[in-house]
Amino acid sequence: MSPEPNPPVQHRNDIVPEPLFIVDRMLGTLTKYLRFMGYDTTSANTLEEGNAKEDTLLLELGLQEHRILLTRDAELARRGKDRAIFIRSEDVMEQVQQLIELGLIKRRVTMSRCSLCNTRVREAFQCEIAGADYAPKDWRGLSFFWCESCGKLYWNGSHGKKLEERIGGGK
Repeated sequence: MSPEPNPPVQHRNDIVPEPLFIVDRMLGTLTKYLRFMGYDTTSANTLEEGNAKEDTLLLELGLQEHRILLTRDAELARRGKDRAIFIRSEDVMEQVQQLIELGLIKRRVTMSRCSLCNTRVREAFQCEIAGADYAPKDWRGLSFFWCESCGKLYWNGSHGKKLEERIGGGK
């Protein structure tokens, strides 16, 4: 009887990195959802408006930064070939579902990135929570996160729970 073969050794190179995205101006809400889901997502909204060559710039940035371009512009998606995806629906949950079906993202909410600037957030200090006049007065049972780049405080309150339900339930 011959010994059973050893299972394949999994090397660090076998780990597939999560995709990085660059999103056109027509997908602002999807951008926020992807960031709440923990995906590094650059938005065309950070570029200066009115640039006639913005589409070309998005394609170039996508290539340089190894990002997948998400767009509602069919012509731009065609130009991007296999590095661009035409987002069919105007509904954000259908957009999320399309990316899930393509195997690009997972249904989750991590609250690990700032929804405004894409910076990774960290656990908030008590002074940052106390200094945010929009923070809930009762902190019990809540986890708070802080964006050092734009000074925004996040916590998983009712808005976060509704977002988790929407994304988690696929509705």
